Amino acid sequence: MDKKTGQRGEGRGERSPTRRETRRRRGPGSEARASARPETAQTTVTVPEVMAAKGVRRLVMVTATDEPSSRLADAAGIDLVLVGDSLAMAALGRADTLSVTMDEMVHHTRAAAAGARRALLIADMPFGSYQASVADAVRNACRLVGEGGARAVKLEGYRPAEVSAIRAAGVPVVAHLGLTPQSVHAFGGYRVQGREAEQALVLLGQARELEAAGAFLLVLEAIPPTLGRAITQAVGIPTIGIGAGPDCDGQVLVAADLLGLTTGPLPRFVRRYAELDTVIRAAVEAFAADVRVGTYPADEECYPDPPGLEAVMARCLAEG
Repeated sequence: MDKKTGQRGEGRGERSPTRRETRRRRGPGSEARASARPETAQTTVTVPEVMAAKGVRRLVMVTATDEPSSRLADAAGIDLVLVGDSLAMAALGRADTLSVTMDEMVHHTRAAAAGARRALLIADMPFGSYQASVADAVRNACRLVGEGGARAVKLEGYRPAEVSAIRAAGVPVVAHLGLTPQSVHAFGGYRVQGREAEQALVLLGQARELEAAGAFLLVLEAIPPTLGRAITQAVGIPTIGIGAGPDCDGQVLVAADLLGLTTGPLPRFVRRYAELDTVIRAAVEAFAADVRVGTYPADEECYPDPPGLEAVMARCLAEG
């Protein structure tokens, strides 16, 4: 899944939010959030539980790139942690998601797996890891589970044969339709999909076929809300929206976007819940200032000298 802070299409409605808009976009109902959190007992979220949530409760997914981000999401009661190929942009500073490799995805997935004690950990299959053959798709999905510690994988686009084969290998599969960022060049940019009735009907049909192929969850990205609602009603598996309207069975955001760690224009669907870039920069600046004026470390931040050490060091220095 793409963080989309590089070049974007004109259809996305991106712009840089002001600080006032950032506060406003945190949305209503803040006081109800604590009561809306699920119980966070140490029972692990399973694929059957995710499927059973459809029509019962809304699912929450966020991305993670390492142990700390996964651990914090897990502690917040998130249902699904996605190690997305958006880490190419969120963590590695690249322009898009296309260059992230299988080895890099395994590495980051293994790190995130150390923090996801309760949430269901899902790993993105990167560009080139499943497009060449079904055999490649199965092999690489098994790597993300066996080496990386994922408990499910996600792949983009209409790939029923790959979904079926990976599922047959015992690996749960998340499908992804709409704006699939690994196809950005084919789309001509990051553009909303399904605007025309004909394309919308194609996407709805593909969603049904991916469910039939064995996908247990479907991500819908950058499509009109009416289409998001129609697909959600048409399939028996949960849908997770990212720019697909409020009627999906759950929602996902890239953690760096919702935490305020990204700069530049934001996709229309992003809501900031913090401005950690400002907080982190201020903390580092304060540390640097304390070091430069000599107020860090203070006595209480130093280990105490053992008796007699100061005298021994003074004598040694005096003797040259």
